[in-house]
Amino acid sequence: MSLSIGPAADDTAVSKSRRATRAPSPGGGSRRHGRRSLGRRNLHGWLFSTPFLALFGVFMLFPIVATLWMSFTDFGVRDVRQPLEAQFVGLDNYTKLFSDDTFLTALFNTAYFVVIGVPLTIVLGLLVALLLNNGIDRARTFFRVGFYAPVVTSIVAVAVVWRFVLDPTDGLVAGVAAELGTKAPDFLGSGTWAMPSLILLAVWRNLGTVMVLFIAGLQAIPTEVREAARLDGAGGRQELRRITVPLLRPTLLYATVITTIGYLNVFEEPFVMTQGGPDNATLTVSLDMYREGFNFFHMGYASAMAYVLFVVIMGITALQLRLLKDNTR
Repeated sequence: MSLSIGPAADDTAVSKSRRATRAPSPGGGSRRHGRRSLGRRNLHGWLFSTPFLALFGVFMLFPIVATLWMSFTDFGVRDVRQPLEAQFVGLDNYTKLFSDDTFLTALFNTAYFVVIGVPLTIVLGLLVALLLNNGIDRARTFFRVGFYAPVVTSIVAVAVVWRFVLDPTDGLVAGVAAELGTKAPDFLGSGTWAMPSLILLAVWRNLGTVMVLFIAGLQAIPTEVREAARLDGAGGRQELRRITVPLLRPTLLYATVITTIGYLNVFEEPFVMTQGGPDNATLTVSLDMYREGFNFFHMGYASAMAYVLFVVIMGITALQLRLLKDNTR
């Protein structure tokens, strides 16, 4: 019996041979090329970021880590040349803080500054933003620049002006009080009036920042929403309470957080105006930290203060985000 191979068998053999010798699919090569291209782009990105990363590491990351290490030591001026020889004291600096009457006074003053100053700044900033966005038509740019000018003004210049305004003998307030037949108190020399005076100064300085944030938030509210509310008979108060404020919650959250962080770190106002006096009535945590670190050279103790303040800031910020963020969705 003979077996004959026809054309069909020949075609099958040829097709198998072609499949066996077929070149690799170009898909694998394109994927490898894509990975190489992505790797080059990542490398270029890291190279362009290197100057920033170097500066951040030297001037930010290293001091943060060094401060954390110093907070567990008795680091002082004697250890500047050989910092690694500073004596490790564990948690002694932290436990000492909460038995230090000066630090507790500074902590209370800082809390007082924040509790009074933050709501005042937010409320007044919102009112000014509403007026400049809706209520004032003429010279609107002039008023915006005027309210924002204190933000970019040097604290030294601000201190000179405010000392003149609050001077108990020749100041502007004293002159007005004399015209009214009374006597102005010594605002910066009185334990009762010193901190409210600094709060007023801080609110005046930071009002422009909050105002700009709220103006941006107000301009982002769709006009159709306002018009629909007015067509439904909503008055000015109802529009503010039911439309403007709810839609401003993301801006309100951001403004509250950054203002709170700034006021918890308050340093310039008491340092320039009162040096923490009178009788520590305006001493804040940042100013007390500066004193301990650079006046008394208790670097380890000052570092512990810095990290306590850091934990307080993180805790309050997390609480604000939790309370306000749920309402921004």
